[in-house]
Amino acid sequence: MAKMNFGGVTENVVTREEFPLEKAREVLKDETIAVIGYGVQGPGQALNLRDNGFNVIVGQRQGKTFDKAVADGFVPGETLFSIEEACKKGSIIMCLLSDAAVMSVWPTIKPELTAGKALYFSHGFAITWNDRTGVVPPADIDVIMVAPKGSGTSLRTMFLEGRGLNSSYAVYQDATGHALDKTLALGIGIGSGYMFETTFIREATSDLTGERGSLMGAIQGLLLAQYETLRENGHTPSEAFNETVEELTQSLMPLFAKNGMDWMYANCSTTAQRGALDWMGPFHDAIKPVMQKLYASVKCGNEAQISIDSNSKPDYRVKLNAELKALHDSEMWRTAETVRQLRPENN
Repeated sequence: MAKMNFGGVTENVVTREEFPLEKAREVLKDETIAVIGYGVQGPGQALNLRDNGFNVIVGQRQGKTFDKAVADGFVPGETLFSIEEACKKGSIIMCLLSDAAVMSVWPTIKPELTAGKALYFSHGFAITWNDRTGVVPPADIDVIMVAPKGSGTSLRTMFLEGRGLNSSYAVYQDATGHALDKTLALGIGIGSGYMFETTFIREATSDLTGERGSLMGAIQGLLLAQYETLRENGHTPSEAFNETVEELTQSLMPLFAKNGMDWMYANCSTTAQRGALDWMGPFHDAIKPVMQKLYASVKCGNEAQISIDSNSKPDYRVKLNAELKALHDSEMWRTAETVRQLRPENN
C-alpha cells in the first residue's frame, strides 16, 4: 500500500505492482466466489475474475440475464445456479444486484452467510442506509467492498484492452482477520487499475452525489440549458448540438482527461481562454448551492429513501421507460443520432 499525494492530501493507494495478480490468486486460491446478479456489474466482474483464473460461479434467477450468463459460458448446474444455491456454495458472496433487488433478495442471502464467509458489495448503499434497507449482516463474517469507478461494461472493455478501471475499496467488518487481503485480491481480480481507500458511507454518499451531479443529472441539465438557449436565439439544431455536446465529448474531453483542464485551457484560442476564465466563476457560484443542497439530501438519507420508494413500486419499470423515452425523443438527443451518423468513422 503506497502513500500518494493528491493535491497536497496524502491517501492510501494500491497498485497492481504492489499487489500483483499472482498474489491475488494465492490469497483466494481456496475460495469459491459466488457472483449474485448478472445485470450491470455482474458480467464484467464475473468474466474478468474467471479470465484471471479464479473459481467463479454465478447466482441468477431464470430469465434474460440467466440466459446471458449461459451465453457467456457459465454452465447451469456447474457454474450457474439459483441465487440460493450459489450463496450456499460460495465462500465469498459478491452481491452485485441493484439496490432495490438487494432488499428483496436479502432474506434469501442472509441465511447462507455462515461464519467465516465474506459478503462483498460494489456500492455502499445497502449497508450505509441499512436502517432503511434492512441489510444487516451477521457479526461473524467479513463485509467488504470494491467499487469500480465506471460501469460493468467499461470494466470489461478496459480489461480486454489490457487496461484497468480505477476502484475504491473498503472494509466494513473484519471477522476473520483477512478481510483486507480478500478485498484487495478481489479488486485486482476484477481488473482494477489502482485502488483508493474509502468507507462504505463515503462511497455511497459520493456515488449518489456524482450520479445526480456532474456524471449524469447536472451534465444533462447544463447541456440542455445551453442547447435550448441557442435554439431560442435562432441557431439550428445541428449548430446548437455541435457547440454544446459534440465539441465537448469528441474534442475537449479527451484533452482534459489526458492532461488536465489547465492544459486544455492553455491549448485553445485566446478568445476561448478569456471567456472560460471569466465565466467559470459565475457558473461555480450558481451551481455550488445546488450541489450543497444535493449533498445534504444524500447524506441525510433522503435520496436513498426516494430511490427505495420509487424502485419498489410495481409500475416502476413502466414509468422509468416513459421518462427515458421522453429523454430519447427530445430534440437535442434526436439531433445527436444524426450527428453521430455523420462522424467520419461512420462514413
